[in-house]
Amino acid sequence: MNEPEQKSLLIEIGKRLWTRGFVAANDGNLSVRINDKEILVTASGLSKGFLTKEMILKVDLDGNPISQNPDYHPSSEVKMHLEIYRHRKDIQAVVHAHPPYATSFAVAGCTPNPCVLPEAVLTLGAVPVAPYGTPSTEKVPQSIRSYIDQTDVILLANHGALTMGEDLLTAYHRMETLEHTAQITFLAMQMGKVHVIPQNEIEKLMEVRKQMKIPGRIIIPQSEPVDMNEAIIDAITKRVVERLKK
Repeated sequence: MNEPEQKSLLIEIGKRLWTRGFVAANDGNLSVRINDKEILVTASGLSKGFLTKEMILKVDLDGNPISQNPDYHPSSEVKMHLEIYRHRKDIQAVVHAHPPYATSFAVAGCTPNPCVLPEAVLTLGAVPVAPYGTPSTEKVPQSIRSYIDQTDVILLANHGALTMGEDLLTAYHRMETLEHTAQITFLAMQMGKVHVIPQNEIEKLMEVRKQMKIPGRIIIPQSEPVDMNEAIIDAITKRVVERLKK
């Protein structure tokens, strides 16, 4: 796919994120690696639902602008994207958004259990929650650094979600699957009981994943009962302990 086609796809995916309510106002950012030294990234401070080609900027792997445009500047979160591209040569696209259900789990400090749906087990695996980092600072890339090599899907505490892929559509679809799984898990919790797929079945799904040669990296999930209250208590305890250590 050439550069103009990549820009068109970035515009289309931005529109999908906005239409589905995965971003509000000027939230979120997207990027695509176009060669070993350059990426295309959405400009800062713009609604992803109304992007134009002029709002897609080219930067090098240090974040320096290549295509100059006095009206627009690269996303302030470009550091997070660059961190991924430096560590993962297989990754060609990154999507950052604030899908409500997935982000709610990130705010609660817990993660939706992928073992509720076969599709989530196959494509997401266990989703880690990276510690909070102030947006647009080096704290965000630092917070995700230990997870980048393990998984293509990361929740950002009190911030949002981050997905990556071998192309932009795959990265976007992982965001869709994450939000879909989070919503179903949340709704099932309201009904008082969440039945998870047994561990022996999870192992079978891992074999299916291998046979189907599904791309990407996942953390193999462990089938455990979903208890929202226990998850929140564990998350709070963990944060208190971390703060006491500082």
